[in-house]
Amino acid sequence: MDILLHQSKLSDKSSKIQITGSKSESNRLLLLQALYQGISLENVSNSDDSVLMQKALASKENVIDIHHAGTAMRFLTAYFATQIGRTVELTGSKRMKERPIGILVEALKQLGAEINYIENEGFPPLLIKGKTLTKHKVTLKANVSSQYISALLLIAPKLENGLELTLEGEITSVPYINMTLSLLNEIGVETSFNKNTIIVKPKELNKNSQNHLTVESDWSSASYYFSCAGLSEIGTQIEIASYKNKSLQGDSVLVELYQNFGVSAQFSGHTLQLKKTNHPESSINFNLKNAPDIAQTIVVTAFGLGLKCDLYGLHTLKIKETDRLVALKTELEKFGAKVEITKDSLHLEASNHIKSNVSIETYNDHRMAMAFAPLALKTNLVIKDAEVVSKSYPTFWRDFKNIGFLTESNNN
Repeated sequence: MDILLHQSKLSDKSSKIQITGSKSESNRLLLLQALYQGISLENVSNSDDSVLMQKALASKENVIDIHHAGTAMRFLTAYFATQIGRTVELTGSKRMKERPIGILVEALKQLGAEINYIENEGFPPLLIKGKTLTKHKVTLKANVSSQYISALLLIAPKLENGLELTLEGEITSVPYINMTLSLLNEIGVETSFNKNTIIVKPKELNKNSQNHLTVESDWSSASYYFSCAGLSEIGTQIEIASYKNKSLQGDSVLVELYQNFGVSAQFSGHTLQLKKTNHPESSINFNLKNAPDIAQTIVVTAFGLGLKCDLYGLHTLKIKETDRLVALKTELEKFGAKVEITKDSLHLEASNHIKSNVSIETYNDHRMAMAFAPLALKTNLVIKDAEVVSKSYPTFWRDFKNIGFLTESNNN
């Protein structure tokens, strides 16, 4: 289904949106729940990725298909490598079979895992034979996807000797690594992160111990409301819940970054109040190495406001659901934007002209659909294959309509 977004204006009344739990936190905690008894979870993400993660962890089948869920592919590769006596074929969509996983597989093999490639070397699908992993030292390049690192950290306390992980070079996506370590700490696992070495101690939880954990709402999903506030008139207000002032999620940097777009964000309990308070800066220059998932939202906001925008630290975007740098360039240029990309950066020229009635391809990428949607505050546009948002935020279109967007199904 395609969705036609008519040029809209947000409701004059302050709108409040309840956003589903963080996909990043949920998938980490679901894996820990599978490894340890006594963990109960509240506000788990209702995203496709988290639903697939739950089904995969509960499945007794020999073939596990996680479709487009990249986080699940990485985390489950590590999980099934530790499931003694079980053999699993872990597979996914056509795009998933193009997304590299060799770095994680080689790291697991350093620990003693038995994993083989079924089709192409370095890529899913995988044949995983679970066994006891007795080794405890492994080295990775520090600039790889943090999901590889987190996958290793999550299984670490169940290894006989824990894990000593050495990261070589400059570390990217540090907040996601810290999130994983913090969640381990919450269930009583001892960890340390000193310079480029991470140590996770082995831990067996008491069978009678109980850990009740609440998942914070997803900050990546919040980014689209920051964008709406940024693209709106001064005085516009939006409320989103439920968030923590001291968040584990790296994308909470939105509060700081969107000040450059004239957006103020204030906490009232667990509600975040967004308000457009002043005019934006004339140009945007951010390094997003610790929060690459909000790059699409930011560049679309900048384009809608006619701002020059330079974004760096984007090297991991090339191995997401699509090559997000190429996709952004292609779709923004349909509106008349001038965009240059490198292997790890994007550069948008300032322009006050926005073409109307553009159709946006989403490339099976939920963030392409949601990042471009707020541009309807400036012009009419069509979002193709709009259901793709269910990967992380199934109620997105309903919530957008509730704050004043004019939407219409367009199946032609």
